[in-house]
Amino acid sequence: AAVLQPHDWLVWQLLGRPARRTTDRGAASGTGYWSAGAASYRPDLVELALGHPAALPEVLGPSDSAGMTPEGLLISAGTGETMAAAFGLGVAVGDAVVSLGASGSVMAVHHEALADSSGMITSFADATGMHLPVVHVSNAVRALRGTAEMLGVDGLEELSALALKSTPGASGLVLLPYLEGERTPQLPHTAGTLCGLRRESMKPEHLARASFEGMLCSLADALDVLRGRGVEVRRVFLLGAAAELPAVQALAPALFGTQVVVPQPAQYAAIGAARQAAWALSVSQGTLDPRTPPAWQGAAAQVLEPGDELAVGGAVRQQYVATRDQLHPGAFGGTQ
Repeated sequence: AAVLQPHDWLVWQLLGRPARRTTDRGAASGTGYWSAGAASYRPDLVELALGHPAALPEVLGPSDSAGMTPEGLLISAGTGETMAAAFGLGVAVGDAVVSLGASGSVMAVHHEALADSSGMITSFADATGMHLPVVHVSNAVRALRGTAEMLGVDGLEELSALALKSTPGASGLVLLPYLEGERTPQLPHTAGTLCGLRRESMKPEHLARASFEGMLCSLADALDVLRGRGVEVRRVFLLGAAAELPAVQALAPALFGTQVVVPQPAQYAAIGAARQAAWALSVSQGTLDPRTPPAWQGAAAQVLEPGDELAVGGAVRQQYVATRDQLHPGAFGGTQ
């Protein structure tokens, strides 16, 4: 009869099970039946999934309140984990966030939702009234771990040190890191490829560097998908344990072609939730504008500039793109 996500249900319980049921833009945008572009539900999709119509919760604005608990505590609108982390980091238009896990993702703040028939861009709503287009890649740190195992080195720190003994372009080696198939570009049944083998390039340090360059160039491909749709990227926040590796920090600014920010590890989703709670409370008390989030201390971070390496990074990217396009022509379908 009615559909709620788990955190919507918890809010409803905390409020004493009122007649009003609520959710938020961020969580709603991840359901598949709320349009971030139109800011409205698609009840036809709900009916298609369930076989009958269902009641759906009211979608609150970023600074709205869901209500008061019987004990008198204000409950804010809430949001999804990704949106809360972006809010906690304080990202804004011109910022992108690259997350390095076994797989990877690139998201950016944008003024509108992006419809994408190719399926490469997922358009979420953020916690401030803006939008968070996201592009996923299937292979990120798993390519580094696989290379470390192949070379018999002890962990990613040693692989990083080995990679820095090589030179930009890895003596001509190019690794397309599509080890588990790939989502961006859409090559679900492909495998990774190592190209450019010559006698002089067959050294451990060159393969180590090719793995870092391949991972970062693949993520740069994902960034270019967003840039190709008009998303502004002036700086990149780099998240994940691998962001601390010296090889990643040395190569990322030049390969991404922009300033790179490496925030200190913190619970950014929890920080974003606290910021949203402060916003909702201040609006309810009349001390803050509902369109202006509260000022918040920014994340402590390292800031890395591409500097003189920008041209070298461009050459490495060109080598990677030429190899990718030769092996997988038309993989991006004209999006780049």
